[in-house]
Amino acid sequence: MFKRQFSCIGGIRLFFRIGLAHNSLENYYLTLFAMVQHHKWSLTELEDMLPYERDIYVAMLQNWIKEENDRTLQSQQG
Repeated sequence: MFKRQFSCIGGIRLFFRIGLAHNSLENYYLTLFAMVQHHKWSLTELEDMLPYERDIYVAMLQNWIKEENDRTLQSQQG
């Protein structure tokens, strides 16, 4: 029975290792820094998120920034 629990924990580690393979350590810290400094998120909020939650919020934030930039560009053009 103990062997079964141990293999489950190892499976969870493998899942998150594969899930985070797209993100380097440098990119992880740069993203956290940008979200704390420029968008006023708290570091505790960001670190308490699951990795996929943070990825979703980063994608939503990128879309919002793109829409705001497009809106600003259109208002400047008339």
